[in-house]
Amino acid sequence: MRRLLAVTVAVGILLLLGVGCDRPASGPIRYEKTFIDTFDTVVQLIAYDTDEATFTKKAEQIHGYLRHFDALYDIYSPHTGVNNLFTVNQSAGKQPVKVSPEILDLLEFGQRTYALSGGRVNIAAGAVLKLWHTARTNGLRTPEKAALPSEAALTEAARHTDISKMIIDRKNSTVFLADPRMRLDVGAIAKGFATEQVAKMAETLWDHAAISAGGNVRVIGGKPDGDWEIGVESPFENAESVLTTVLLKNKSLVTSGDYQRYYTVNGKPYHHIIDPATNYPAAYHRSVTVLCADSGMADALSTALFLLPLAKGQEMVEKLDGVDALWVSADGTQTMTEGFKQARKQV
Repeated sequence: MRRLLAVTVAVGILLLLGVGCDRPASGPIRYEKTFIDTFDTVVQLIAYDTDEATFTKKAEQIHGYLRHFDALYDIYSPHTGVNNLFTVNQSAGKQPVKVSPEILDLLEFGQRTYALSGGRVNIAAGAVLKLWHTARTNGLRTPEKAALPSEAALTEAARHTDISKMIIDRKNSTVFLADPRMRLDVGAIAKGFATEQVAKMAETLWDHAAISAGGNVRVIGGKPDGDWEIGVESPFENAESVLTTVLLKNKSLVTSGDYQRYYTVNGKPYHHIIDPATNYPAAYHRSVTVLCADSGMADALSTALFLLPLAKGQEMVEKLDGVDALWVSADGTQTMTEGFKQARKQV
């Protein structure tokens, strides 16, 4: 299977070559760290600092923040000493769960992105998404037995995706799922939302830094000598690995695509981005990349636009300030907003 990162920091290839840092004649030095124990993906941190010991100490702070958010937003496993989203799901229909402000922040962001996307990005759709996750996991484990979720099961699960039954009580710091069969799945927003929170913390540590978290890139400032160069990966197997390179300062770039997580049934691939209108994987695009200031919003919008026909997606973007996008169709056609065109590196 192709690598998980749909968007990568272009200079990150130095990490693969074993180069630890840049050493300019003067000024801060470029250092890197890679973490593989959060959000089920590879997280790459690049920052310019005075020396390696100072960078390493700060990088461990960032690692701690990542682990903190990963534990809170985990829907698959409990974590000792904390009520996380797994706890919330397990308590559906039983009682409210007291949670941290970071969980309430995420869930309220989920409510806003639900409204913004016309219901296409729905963190309450976990009952449907769990069926696909289980089928994909089993299909990857034993490809000869790969199968789709049953139509009846999907239809029944879709009856339990009403986000209005996610009851948030800020005063008492609780969340309650009023439908006992409802489940939260924050996969469309959690990584980007957490990346944005971590980036705000990183802004207090560095003037020049970049975080790449499995397709979610957020840069702090530029590089000391110019912009960050971010490569957008091609969704096609037999093609140049990078479609285009975008120049960024204090922005985020996020890609959603059908080539990252998928399995095959009877020769046909089925990816992980499920259209709530059909309960099946969306088929409008191969990938959608969003450029904007906030990584959480970019994450949510890349999913929303992936779930919309091109014309409707363009209409949505035109109504949003500071948002640009690149759509890649099945035949390789690239469509981009004017702002995205202007952000590209000229070669």
